Amino acid sequence: MVQKCVLTSIIPMTDELPVHVTVVIPTRNEEEAIVDTIRSVPNDGWCKELSFLVVDGNSSDRTRELAEQEGATVFLEPRRGYGRAYRTGFEIAPGEIIVTMDADCTYPGEEVPALVRKLVEEELEFITCDRLRRAEEGAMSGLHGFGNWVLSFTARMLFWYGVHDSQSGMWVFRKSILQDPKMRPTNDGMPLSEEMKINARRQIGKKKAIEVSVPYRKRVGQAEINTWGDGWKNLKFLFVKRLGLNRESTPWGPES
Repeated sequence: MVQKCVLTSIIPMTDELPVHVTVVIPTRNEEEAIVDTIRSVPNDGWCKELSFLVVDGNSSDRTRELAEQEGATVFLEPRRGYGRAYRTGFEIAPGEIIVTMDADCTYPGEEVPALVRKLVEEELEFITCDRLRRAEEGAMSGLHGFGNWVLSFTARMLFWYGVHDSQSGMWVFRKSILQDPKMRPTNDGMPLSEEMKINARRQIGKKKAIEVSVPYRKRVGQAEINTWGDGWKNLKFLFVKRLGLNRESTPWGPES
């Protein structure tokens, strides 16, 4: 039996936000969950325009086809990597506000309108979503939970930036912040996630770059993450970043 996303009913927001929001979703073989991931984000007129951009790492299943059937724009990014997909997606996203989510139903799409409203009405620049405080039972294995704690603790000790969950992949931010080259993440892999938060706190500050707790749920579909390999890369990157030795892996944006 295929597990489905948990779609929580929310009270519709009557005041339309005058912004174009693009939800950027990196994918690779996510046919089991991509439809429910897209449908989990309310599309009932809460913002001026809502669009979905799927940046696909050459899936061999029906991910791209299913995403297009749901109205998403699909961009094929032949260069591999979680970070590479986002570095391309951020450049080509048409909305002035970007929301990121994984394509596996782990993040609460139903909370996107409230998060965007918070960003707009409180004049924030960047929100990162903490999964750890409100993670549902079974959403994260003991090994992953311990690894997240180690990485988050190390990041706090090295950068003193006050972020509880350094590995969260759900962010809401104004695209304009990426006009500053110092805000643009350099890594093409999983470390991009922690790099986004470090850059935001350094360049924007704690008053405009905040952390909000959201639910985190069991994954739908097969994970592509390499627990030990990706964990080591993330840990190593934190020290490289602290020493200022990180360099751009590939050029910003899509291939020309």
